[in-house]
Amino acid sequence: MPAPRLQTLHDAGQSLWLDYIDRPMLHNGELARRIRDDVLTGMTSNPAIFEKALASGSAYDAQVASITGPHTAWQLFEELAADDVRTACDLFRGVYDSSGGLDGYVSLEVSPNVANDADGTVREARHLWALVNRPNVMIKVPGTDAGSMALRTLIADGINVNVTLLFAVEAHDRVIEAYLSGLEARAASGAPLAAVASVASFFVSRVDSEIDKRLDAQAAAGTIDAAAATALKGKAAVANAKLAYRLFTERFRGPRWNALAARGARVQRPLWASTSTKNPSYRDVIYVEELVGPHTVNTLPPATLEAFRDHGDVRRSIDADLAGAEQALAAVEAAGISVRGVTDQLLGEGLASFQKAFDTLLAGLEAKASALGRAVTARR
Repeated sequence: MPAPRLQTLHDAGQSLWLDYIDRPMLHNGELARRIRDDVLTGMTSNPAIFEKALASGSAYDAQVASITGPHTAWQLFEELAADDVRTACDLFRGVYDSSGGLDGYVSLEVSPNVANDADGTVREARHLWALVNRPNVMIKVPGTDAGSMALRTLIADGINVNVTLLFAVEAHDRVIEAYLSGLEARAASGAPLAAVASVASFFVSRVDSEIDKRLDAQAAAGTIDAAAATALKGKAAVANAKLAYRLFTERFRGPRWNALAARGARVQRPLWASTSTKNPSYRDVIYVEELVGPHTVNTLPPATLEAFRDHGDVRRSIDADLAGAEQALAAVEAAGISVRGVTDQLLGEGLASFQKAFDTLLAGLEAKASALGRAVTARR
């Protein structure tokens, strides 16, 4: 029987995707059980998640040893990851079919090396799309300027895209525009729109972590009263996401959108990412409870999912008190902290973090291959 709180959250219009993947859970029944009991309707992955999965245990050893022919570490990783994502897609296929293609997606990310290369992103995305060869795979591309350019081309191609590392409402707007333009280009070619899906992954908790740190620094420097700083902490991330949702509701209505919707186009749903609570003094499910609303996705790490199953509260919160959200961000600006400066920094840090995880992943894979008696060719 589905967990009551998770079912209620799903019924409120929010899809629950698991922010985790490893090979054992794909084959020992755990993922199938979570799809049934946790109302899971999708899954996301990234280099950091795969790095941890590959580094621990021996689940991948047999495949690493059996792959023949010359491979770079990246090509070896592609083979391993594509197998996992393909298996996960098959497990979620029932969700995909029963939801009419709304849900049931599994994400696989292009390498961070192409984050600022639109053409390179398109090439890698097309390659991964063909490699996995499932209608319910989503290719993750970063929400950089180049990523937005690639998004337009990929949507026109009919490739499902998860745009990741969005922190700023302005970046979200650019991504929505690219998505709409891609749909229009696809429509102009006479291709169908109904099977194309996309989400915009808007990161949440990291915004509070950085702004709270800056508020503490301002208080320590005496440029803001300590009590005032405390009152502002833990407010900006949810406020930022609420304004992103407001933008979503504004962009996906009116004549331009209606013309695409009439041809079967789907909205590009906001996906709330980085929703685990980093500050232990905050409620451990705050970034789930405060962002509930229709046409949204929340990708949850296992611990946050379990916490919400145990004590999460469901109410429509995503569009509540938008004036308060604006005021919260204005108060942060008045305290001398540039929200845009914070989101720009977080994007840079996010790209650097993924690059580090990616480099660690490849180094670990090279070491594992060597230990299993096979060599890898030089990295590209």
